Amino acid sequence: PRSDCIAAEQLCLSDSTCNATYRILENCALAKTRFLPLDHDSRVRCLNAELDLGNSSLLHCKCHRRMKRQEHCLRVFWTVHSSVTDGYFNLETSPYENPANEEHWKTDYNKLAALLSGKDCSQLAGDATNPCLKATHVCNLSKKCVRLRTDYASICTKGAGSEDTCDRRKCHRGLRNFFEKVPEDFTKRILFCPCQDELCGERRRKTIVPDCSFQYNTKPNCLWLLDSCLEDHICKSRLADFQQNCQPADMSPDGCSQHNHAACLQAYMGMIGTPMTPNYVSNSSVEVSLWCTCESSGNQKEKCDQILGMFESNKCL
Repeated sequence: PRSDCIAAEQLCLSDSTCNATYRILENCALAKTRFLPLDHDSRVRCLNAELDLGNSSLLHCKCHRRMKRQEHCLRVFWTVHSSVTDGYFNLETSPYENPANEEHWKTDYNKLAALLSGKDCSQLAGDATNPCLKATHVCNLSKKCVRLRTDYASICTKGAGSEDTCDRRKCHRGLRNFFEKVPEDFTKRILFCPCQDELCGERRRKTIVPDCSFQYNTKPNCLWLLDSCLEDHICKSRLADFQQNCQPADMSPDGCSQHNHAACLQAYMGMIGTPMTPNYVSNSSVEVSLWCTCESSGNQKEKCDQILGMFESNKCL
């Protein structure tokens, strides 16, 4: 069975041979994150060190989105798989274990929704026509959901609207906290609520407080966004997960190579709160995009269009 990468690292460090190999890989990963060019001999040494791990539990370890010390776990994973990202943004393997059945932490959304409909509905007149409003009201009945939603909303609205003064990093952390710690029954309904009118669509688009978490004053180049993502273990991991689970397939009837829309939506939610945070493009459609442009990409325009296309024209998503 796959172990988590923190346990696998401890096991490796207690063995002198594995320890020595792992230290080589740490230096390789460090050079890569600092974009230091490796000479031919160094590249061969890094590749050999990865091969030397053979069937070690380190090579097959995974992480969980909801685990403690997640960043440590992901750092270990990318130390061992640093050669995967050589010269291209296609990250072939996701560091995340496929989510097991996590019913034990789920709160009964339907029970709370029924409780809500039994209340005096005069103040909830918009519920029938505004599923996004209803999803918010149900969230308010769950202590954890309302607390974490209030947390990120207050962080992300500080300074928003003025000259880019909100603390985007803190806002992103608050959003990740919400999407990681609140049961998906709540988060999915808030983020993907089906809308018939623009009032509902505006509420859905503003779920993640886009003025702070999504928009910059001017659109950066998508390649810059990608570089920012690859320097960050969480973003890089979420992008790998998104690429694996939302890989489009033209010949497939459902448009997905993995045939698992739930996993794709979960991977999409994982991107929110990273430097590559996506969002709805308007109040009247379900189209999503990154906040970036491919103008002035020079000879890397094709690569840039690919990054943007993963969100803008992805049949699977």
